[in-house]
Amino acid sequence: MVIADAPPPVVSRFLVADLGLAVETRHPDGRPTLLFAHGFGQTRGAWNTAASTLAAAGCRCVSFDSRGHGESDRVAGGDYHMEQFADDLLRLAGAQPQPPVLVGASMGGLLGLLVAGEISPSAFRALVLVDITPRWETAGVERILTFMQAHPEGFADFAEAAEQIAGYLPQRRERKTEQQLRPLLRQSADGRLRWHWDPALLAGMVQESARYQPRLQAAAAAVGIPVLLLSGARSDVVSHATVGEFLQLVPHARHVDLPDATHMVAGDANEAFTYEVVRFVESLEASSKAGPRVGTVEPQ
Repeated sequence: MVIADAPPPVVSRFLVADLGLAVETRHPDGRPTLLFAHGFGQTRGAWNTAASTLAAAGCRCVSFDSRGHGESDRVAGGDYHMEQFADDLLRLAGAQPQPPVLVGASMGGLLGLLVAGEISPSAFRALVLVDITPRWETAGVERILTFMQAHPEGFADFAEAAEQIAGYLPQRRERKTEQQLRPLLRQSADGRLRWHWDPALLAGMVQESARYQPRLQAAAAAVGIPVLLLSGARSDVVSHATVGEFLQLVPHARHVDLPDATHMVAGDANEAFTYEVVRFVESLEASSKAGPRVGTVEPQ
């Protein structure tokens, strides 16, 4: 079908107890609401293409920068903990006009699992997990962290940053442009460009992540809302083994493996990713009298 042009996003600040989060809303009057939670070291910009398409198809799409990321505030003293991120997500979900479908990639998906499994009644209508399971492959996570830690001195210019990203993401055909890189980098006092995220995140969230695995598994087993797991067939973070364990914990979950995607599912295979999200949301709408069907988006 032909979908309408995506309406321009509205950017606002969402205040939590100790700081402000940058929030972007597309199609404020749309229904249902989709709340997008990005991965560790990413920004809300990771969802731009998918959120624009889904907004044009009739959904209300809300994305945000997690604390310490992008345009959101950093924690004073750099004391970051998983509980803070989960509470931010819970508050954002509660501020929506109806319980949202949470679309969470990597860290965002883990936070969604915690909130969905530990809070009753659920803050979400449904859960879309993007290449993440309660237990993950250590080698894949270490590869990501190695890249994040590799350039503490920053970059001389956008071209150098684009070259390093191209080496990290060899599956991408095109290098990022300066316009695409600007939201990801900040110019420091020394004139060099450094990543948008607070370096203190590496000492806080990363060190405590492994000990959360038993809690995440327990939360997954308690999830009663509809769940879609989208995994990348070429991912080194999620594997057949971790997916199998997840489906045992959440037997009602639906799983789709996207053959052309690595861990960066939305970036590697955005059309297929968006198509599967729309199919899932359509199935929710078809079983509910709460709102109209979402327009079908066919893969290219």
